[in-house]
Order: sequence, then C-alpha cells, then structure tokens
Amino acid sequence: MRTIRNILALIGLSTLLGGGYAVYKAAPTIAELRPAIMKFYLADLDPKFTQVYFDFAKDLLEHQDPGKAITWTVPVEDGIGIEEVKESLKSIAAEHNFQFVGESPFYKQVENITGKPYRHVSFLSFCNARIGKIMVDYRDSYTGFMPCRIAVVEDKQGKLWLYSMNLDFMIHGGKKLPDDLEEKAIRARNAIRAMMDGAAKGDF
Repeated sequence: MRTIRNILALIGLSTLLGGGYAVYKAAPTIAELRPAIMKFYLADLDPKFTQVYFDFAKDLLEHQDPGKAITWTVPVEDGIGIEEVKESLKSIAAEHNFQFVGESPFYKQVENITGKPYRHVSFLSFCNARIGKIMVDYRDSYTGFMPCRIAVVEDKQGKLWLYSMNLDFMIHGGKKLPDDLEEKAIRARNAIRAMMDGAAKGDF
C-alpha cells in the first residue's frame, strides 16, 4: 500500500513540476500576449464569433488544409459546361445587383509560359460598389476581400468546382460590425453563396 502511495505521490510531483516548467517556459509568450488578451477579453465580439472559428478548427483538424478551411467549395453538377457555369454566375450576380468586373484566365497564363495545354482555372470578379464603399469607409483592410472573386476550377479528373473566400470571417470573425454595415455585408455574402449554389446547378 505504501509503495502505491509513493508511486502516486511521485506521479503527482512529476505532474506539478512538469506544469511548473511549462508555465515557466510559456511566461515570456504570455507576457507578450497579455495586452492583446486583455483587449480581446473586453471586446464586443460578434455573437457568431465562436461558431466561425469552431467550424474553421474542425475543418482544419479534419483535412489539415488551411486553404480548404477558409474557402467555400461547391461541386458543379455533371453535364454543366465551363461557359455555362460562367454565364450562370454573371446572370445570378445581376439579379443581386452585383456587377461582373472581369475575368482572369489563369490557365491561359500557364499555357503561355509552358507551351502546353492546362486544365481550366479562371477567376471571375464581381462587385457591388455601394456595399463596397461602406466597407472601405469602415476599414481599409476590407479591400483585401474586394472585389468578390469566384474561381472556376477543373480538377485533375476533369470535374468542375467553384471556390470563393469564406466571407463569414470578415463578417463574424471579430468585433461586432455596425448594424448597417453588417446588414450590407451579409447581403453580399448571401449573394456570393447564391451565385455559387445556383451556377453549380446551371441556374440562370
């Protein structure tokens, strides 16, 4: 009995020492982060803040792919061609008052530098200038999300996919946005989702 008690005491002491050493090693980092932690603790965070990062962490742990975790991915139904998808995106964008502002045919750039055919990868850009102005007036860094881009990608097996940045991070991933801006940002977010989901089915 005494032997078991001594073993348990040794385990407890080892755990205590290990924890103390971990705190000792982490102390400089904790001290450096303390001001940011205090600001975070006092911040008026968006109500969906926790859910956004929970979903991100879950996706990242499952796939170990940060690119997948921060993007929306929609498979295009079989039988729908590339040009049909693009025209569908433009048509649905117009319904949501989003203007098509350009296309970057990445696959052509690859073909120009390699001299070889390449699978289709292109980036279509869309913008609602009224919503964009409100976002830029609020925070210049939001220009990094502009214009809204949707990638049309043919994978190595020939299947088409649509990809776009997950705008939930911009809307819900930090301090709560002013009500008017949040309403406009959600409208933009829903428009992009509608464009992707609709084009993936060939809707117009």
